[in-house]
Amino acid sequence: MADNTAFSLLKQRSIGSSRQVFDDHAIADRADAAPSPPRSLYIHIPFCTHKCHYCDFYSIVDRQDRQAAFTDRLVRELAAQAPPASAQPLKTIFVGGGTPSLLAPGLWKKLLNALHAHFDMSLIDDAKGEFSVECNPESVTPDLAAVLFAGGVNRASLGAQSFDPRHLKALERLHDPAKVPTAIDTLRDAGIKRTSIDLIYAIPDQTLEDWDRDLATALKLPIEHISAYALTYEPGTAMTARLARGQFHQAPDETEAAMYHHALATLRAHGLERYEVSNHARSTTDTIADARCAHNLAYWRQHDWLAIGPGASGHYRGQRWKNTPRLDDYLNQDDDGFAPLCDYEPFDARRELMDLLMTSIRLAEGVDALDALNKAQRLNAAAHLKQAAHECADAGWLVDAEADRWRLTQDGFLFTDRVAREFIGALIEDD
Repeated sequence: MADNTAFSLLKQRSIGSSRQVFDDHAIADRADAAPSPPRSLYIHIPFCTHKCHYCDFYSIVDRQDRQAAFTDRLVRELAAQAPPASAQPLKTIFVGGGTPSLLAPGLWKKLLNALHAHFDMSLIDDAKGEFSVECNPESVTPDLAAVLFAGGVNRASLGAQSFDPRHLKALERLHDPAKVPTAIDTLRDAGIKRTSIDLIYAIPDQTLEDWDRDLATALKLPIEHISAYALTYEPGTAMTARLARGQFHQAPDETEAAMYHHALATLRAHGLERYEVSNHARSTTDTIADARCAHNLAYWRQHDWLAIGPGASGHYRGQRWKNTPRLDDYLNQDDDGFAPLCDYEPFDARRELMDLLMTSIRLAEGVDALDALNKAQRLNAAAHLKQAAHECADAGWLVDAEADRWRLTQDGFLFTDRVAREFIGALIEDD
């Protein structure tokens, strides 16, 4: 690991150029700021075989002509963001996309070697940390699984979405549903025992019976975690454009709500508890006491994390930034290894509290109400925030506005975004 890195000084230029965002001067007004570098790392690999119609993450169709150059660029960015040798080891790593499993095994070796060269991976190597990689069922091979396991990967997240070919076609997903259990077996044979799958519901023309079959199929698999997301129509996606053209009808709100509650009851009956609006995990397994995604929990609890790769977003001591989501810019602009940015936000106490409320209310553990009110008090907004909590409780969305933690009721989970808006509205400064 390097001793003189991004954590020693700030080079800030106009948006679109390379930046280093770790600087004591930029955050000197934060008396409560901890000096340690982030202990979570996100890496974005944008390659896909096909752009799914509902996806709004940065991705490009992979022709394998730029994988080697991209990996070399990732390695330079990892070296640039390497923490001091005295830094504590990483707790979580998440590689998302795109489809990270499309990267060739030889290039994965190079990437994993760079991680071990520039970061303290001791917790990961001892299986006390979490190293997740997103995989498409079609691109999981024995060679890839072996390389990932040898490099410290101990958790895989597979994009199943549905086991019904009709609904996969509606989403423009190209994989064969039968490849999902095969991919899980391949990963387990290589040594990666922790697996999660993503499912989508409220797909056009999907019935509650269809959704029940998807859940039943998933629950037969040797998995410890399921992310079940309602289909959302993000701006700029092909799915949203097709909806606007009247090519299909969006699922009614009551159908979506029925599917949500059915998933909750079904998964709970099989030992998977909801710990976030859309995420369910086994409370215990044979090998690990907590099957929740530790990396995502770091996001929702507003911990710090590094961002590597085009389109990746990071957070460090209240600063937020996003790497430019264009592969050409990422490959061609290289200031000492740092990526070009498309956005940067310095620390702002009000925005930081808004973000914390928006994400932590999504968790079953809820919001630390005392901490939130103390922070709001420094912004002269504690009374407004407490009033918002009482209004949400009166609406049946919060369990108890006077409790030490603000937790959503079962019905309240259907109104998570509304509760977040009420909290954020209470913090907006009066004109």
